[in-house]
Amino acid sequence: MTDYKEEQRNEIEALQSIYPEEIELIKEEPSFIFTINVQSQDEESQNDEDKCACCTIQFSLGEKYPDEAPVIEITEYSNLEDDQIEELMNYLNEQVEENLGMVMVFTLVSAVQERMTVLVEEQKKRVEDEKNRREREEEEAEQKRFEGTKVTIENFVAWKTKFDAEMAELKRLRSQTEQQASNKLSGKEMFLQDATMNESDVQFLKDDTDSVEVDESLFQDMDDLDLDDDENAG
Repeated sequence: MTDYKEEQRNEIEALQSIYPEEIELIKEEPSFIFTINVQSQDEESQNDEDKCACCTIQFSLGEKYPDEAPVIEITEYSNLEDDQIEELMNYLNEQVEENLGMVMVFTLVSAVQERMTVLVEEQKKRVEDEKNRREREEEEAEQKRFEGTKVTIENFVAWKTKFDAEMAELKRLRSQTEQQASNKLSGKEMFLQDATMNESDVQFLKDDTDSVEVDESLFQDMDDLDLDDDENAG
């Protein structure tokens, strides 16, 4: 007849020698209940414990363990997501089914430690990939700012048509402006450009000279003026 209690006690003593700081015995009667702290073994965990992934697994050994499955619960964890904890629990239950009939706590703890390390590495890779993706998108967006529009036959023809139309309109406006400016001549310019105006002015003076008449009666009484007195007075 199997002495389950003795077999469980021997397993716990072995676990205490393997995990002297990680294991904590909570109860012995009526059944053994204990916890083991598990830490991932990734490189970052070795350098900085505050950044490592950790969990505390509680084991409750039933009366007929290891022929019956222990009750397992993850009571505490850090730097792990809820979905990762759920994955670890599913993995633990699979390992329990595979190891029924054998003492299995060490096997379970080792399996969780390995699986947790993989989860941490996958999480780090996802974070790194996301960071690289954002940086790549930012670089591509910055590059596009300097590349401009790619030249094709279609957009070049469209640009050339628009450019020619703008130049033709500019030429028309310039010609119109020059024409308007030429129509606004100064008096001097008009005089220099039209010789008939010069001749008309001379003819006007000539006509006025020919028609001047002098009224001689205005000078008949000039003999009565005392011009000598004025000259002597002067």
